[in-house]
Amino acid sequence: MKLVVTGTRGIPNIMGGVETHCEELFPRIAAKGIDTTIIRRKSYVHDSLSEWKGVKLLDIDTPKKKSFEAIIHTFKAILKAKALKADIVHIHAIGPALLTPLARLLGMKVVFTHHGPDYDRDKWGFAAKTMLKLGERMGTMFANDVIVISNVINDILVRKYHRKDCHLIYNGVPEPEICDYPEYFTELGIEKGKYILGMCRFVPEKNLHHLVEAFSKIDTKGCKLVLAGDTDFEDEYSKHLKKIAREHGVVLTGFIKGKKLHSLLTHARCFVLPSSHEGLPIALLEAMSYHLPVIVSDIPANLEVGLKKDVYFQVGNIKELTDKLRKNIDQPYLPINYDMSKYNWDNIAEQVSEIYQKYIK
Repeated sequence: MKLVVTGTRGIPNIMGGVETHCEELFPRIAAKGIDTTIIRRKSYVHDSLSEWKGVKLLDIDTPKKKSFEAIIHTFKAILKAKALKADIVHIHAIGPALLTPLARLLGMKVVFTHHGPDYDRDKWGFAAKTMLKLGERMGTMFANDVIVISNVINDILVRKYHRKDCHLIYNGVPEPEICDYPEYFTELGIEKGKYILGMCRFVPEKNLHHLVEAFSKIDTKGCKLVLAGDTDFEDEYSKHLKKIAREHGVVLTGFIKGKKLHSLLTHARCFVLPSSHEGLPIALLEAMSYHLPVIVSDIPANLEVGLKKDVYFQVGNIKELTDKLRKNIDQPYLPINYDMSKYNWDNIAEQVSEIYQKYIK
């Protein structure tokens, strides 16, 4: 069986939730003996790899323009998949799913993973939102199999398109890598257990500006706020966020992975995710795997994780977020043991591979 994957910017070490998902999933798929190729967007690639952990990597030139790079890349990737004689094209996210009918017309089976209703993201205008909604429709109606990462998304597809055979397969999280990196902490000017961590892309719907504002209103008692992440496209929002963050003494790490990120997760006193939009946030699951107390907005995707009621705050309510930050800093640090069993990547890979097995010739 030959599998080609598109809809992601690429792997490894490329920022984004879909990218993290693919980085964990597809090496496990390849290890099951499935010939797996991921087609990457060349503008995001900073290596010369042709293979990584058993996954073949092909790079395609696409313009780095957020309004149409995904659709151009997917069009080229589907044509490449046909040339490679792929049996299955696995399309990730609703924008790229717009071209599901093309892959079907070319005789390939399509598996579509819906990572979330991206048309709800604040960064998109009317035209882009319309195309994303059309992509969701095309993927849901024409894919041979549809994977959803949360019940929230499944309910959307049942309600809007009456598709009732979607496969609910959650995002996963790897085993935590507990580590120390004192040199990095010295570089950042932070101490173990004396910082609150935010970790995501710097885009409007993540509401990091609310976190900065809320943190600026409390007596931090020497505790700092660390924001790990960056943006794909520097725009007015990301520039403003970085400006106000620096003005309030927030530590900005930029995009990090590996030992730097693991050390921050190991020694944070709390993780905060104030988003107005998520599919099923891998960053939250990752923080939970490190037993961190969390403070998260009460959007449906976060509620589905099933945390205790008192960790949620009303999305956009800065006063409520401020009160929860203050309470966290005032109390002694207490690690929390979460049930992470349904977020096991090995089990997730097995579920996905079972879908592929239906199409073995």
